[in-house]
Amino acid sequence: MALEIVKMTLGPVQSNCYLIGDPTTGDAIVIDPVDNAPLILKALGERGWTVREILATHGHFDHIMASAELKEATGAPFRLHRADEPLVRALPEQVRAFIGIEVPPAAEPDGFLEEGDRVSAGAIDLEVLFTPGHTPGHLSFVLPGARTVFCGDVLFAGSIGRTDLPGGNYTTLMESIVTRLLPLGDDYAVLPGHMQNTTIGQERTTNPFVLDYLREGNG
Repeated sequence: MALEIVKMTLGPVQSNCYLIGDPTTGDAIVIDPVDNAPLILKALGERGWTVREILATHGHFDHIMASAELKEATGAPFRLHRADEPLVRALPEQVRAFIGIEVPPAAEPDGFLEEGDRVSAGAIDLEVLFTPGHTPGHLSFVLPGARTVFCGDVLFAGSIGRTDLPGGNYTTLMESIVTRLLPLGDDYAVLPGHMQNTTIGQERTTNPFVLDYLREGNG
């Protein structure tokens, strides 16, 4: 059976959490445990899936608020890039600054991922891309068999991730898009951290930020 991908838009700024499941084995991977762990666990339970990995594209609060509760409930390891560990440890401060509420700490990372690593569970086999610029340690996760990339807050439909927050860098972000994402191929589905899905081809040909950057002779 083909892998299944469930998209859940949750949390105070409507961030996308993705559940990838292997219906044959029941193994699953969660990408960006954004918020509302009970709802995520309910969706997993309804499908009979067991979480083997909890991954974060980056350490901004709106992508990891459910990490601790989800890790405690499933026993699955929580992993991301080491450069974003300070953001993870500052989760309560981030939330206090952005939305003025108190939340518990994020999950303790169980390990760190780098460019070229692979994360597998059942028939799920993700390739790790290092795509910094929105944050210093931003990662994207590629599912080659499904021609899909989970790119967090790097590339959006018609837009790009913010670079005005601490650790952001516009040139670095655009280099990540041009050297890491565009080469995947125009038929790749782009599943972003916010808003609707798109494709590499759509963004290569219509995204104003990408077009301007390429027009300037980059990439």
